[in-house]
Amino acid sequence: MTGGRAGGAAVPRRGRDRRARRLPAAPGAARVTGEPPGVAVVGGGIAGLAAATALAERGVRVTLFERAPWLGGRLAGWPVQLADGSRATMSRGFHAFFRQYYNLRGLLRRADPTLATLTPLPDYPLWHGSGLRDSFAHVPRTPPWSALGFVALSPSFGWADLARMRVRAALPLLDVRMPEVYERLDGTSAREYLDAIGFPPAAQHLAFEVFSRSFFADPGELSAAELALMFHIYFLGSSEGLLFDVPGEPYPRALWQPLAGYLRGHGVDIRTSAPVAAVRPVAGGGIELLGATGRDARYAAVVLALDAAGLRRLVADSPHLGDEEWRTRIGRLRTAPPFLVSRLWLDRPVAAHRPGFLGTSGLGPLDNVSVLERWEGEAARWAARTRGSVVELHAYAVPPEADRAVQQELLVDRLRRVYPETRDARLIDARHEWHDDCPLFPVGGFRDRPSVRTPDPAVVLAGDHVRTDLPVALMERAATTGFQAANALLERWGVHGQTLWTVPTRGRSTPLRALSRLGGHDLTRSTDH
Repeated sequence: MTGGRAGGAAVPRRGRDRRARRLPAAPGAARVTGEPPGVAVVGGGIAGLAAATALAERGVRVTLFERAPWLGGRLAGWPVQLADGSRATMSRGFHAFFRQYYNLRGLLRRADPTLATLTPLPDYPLWHGSGLRDSFAHVPRTPPWSALGFVALSPSFGWADLARMRVRAALPLLDVRMPEVYERLDGTSAREYLDAIGFPPAAQHLAFEVFSRSFFADPGELSAAELALMFHIYFLGSSEGLLFDVPGEPYPRALWQPLAGYLRGHGVDIRTSAPVAAVRPVAGGGIELLGATGRDARYAAVVLALDAAGLRRLVADSPHLGDEEWRTRIGRLRTAPPFLVSRLWLDRPVAAHRPGFLGTSGLGPLDNVSVLERWEGEAARWAARTRGSVVELHAYAVPPEADRAVQQELLVDRLRRVYPETRDARLIDARHEWHDDCPLFPVGGFRDRPSVRTPDPAVVLAGDHVRTDLPVALMERAATTGFQAANALLERWGVHGQTLWTVPTRGRSTPLRALSRLGGHDLTRSTDH
């Protein structure tokens, strides 16, 4: 089954959910005619690559600027040499490619039509330091059976817990819509909201603290609207389920090198190690880019696909960009607290029954554990040769004042507690990556979030911090806004843009939507603090 066209090729239905929404772009010509406009894409992460792809496929002359020496943004990878002389690829850590990420997966299909490079993981297990264990391997994928199956199978959320919940207050979760969910819940934190509906503390600490911290924020600071949207995308609104895929090789080899080849085949000029210092609107239309070397370049339009901190800096250094109200909102964008990725090369294997990925809670700073040789070819080859293991540990939302060396030691200590067989393992090498450039979605922050379009029609934004009134999050929000940014420019030139797909944009069925309305008033009262 198909739905639209992109670059002359049919757009296949995304995923298994027959209620997924197809969102065609504005009508227009298949490609630009005459002299192609030149567009600069600033940022070589997912959002920038999506924008560059949609533009180049339709005949636009694209130049992509990335300040780092490699593509991928927060999913970049770079070569390192280990203490044993081995060559390896380091990155900023594990990312789950959920089946709901229709637009991201559509982007990757440009270079890998069957997504052969993605490997499915059989489970999404969760462990709490108290001993609670949970799993999503056998939970049904289609709502409402997914919710009922979770209650039936979960040791942290039973039928008695369901009976104690303020169910009427939670019913609107059956019909999450954008942007109404922000109008209703953005003034409440995720933790306050879960308390208000009587969500069981055990399940809150085990399951949904793991999910909320995947937004790189503590649940006490994360907007409840983001939490409700997460429920909709991953659990109550989609039948794709909570299982996911991971790349079978490091990000550069599996994803970005093939996609870069595809883009170059469409004429894209990719410039890495090429920071952009400022952006200047040109009288009569167009945009001028000032590079760090001071060399100017002029384009018909620009896509700013930077992270929140990078966008804030670029706008501050571009005094003629946008209007005062827009610039003020950009200046108020916040980034999440620092996070740590520790990768350990051990001299002995992790036990064979350990899962490839494990979400954790109640274990101090440790948020998840990945045993990379379970799915990544490079790590598997190293482990086979050395009879060791490659283990990755994550700590999200680390307090900025925390001693970093202590946090690194704590992660290793918690690994030894979770997987006792690692206590006697010798570290062949260890790499610790600290970053603090992920967007924060705080309580009340939605009003300041910039949209794809800006006061200047020649300037568009893309990224996971950019507002879109579609039910998307994380990597999928980056890919979706990248395509939307390209579509906004293509519409100006009378060209048909990229067809998008999302999970359902409201509750899945008429009965569930009617049921959700029974709880509307209770929800508002219960979250009024």
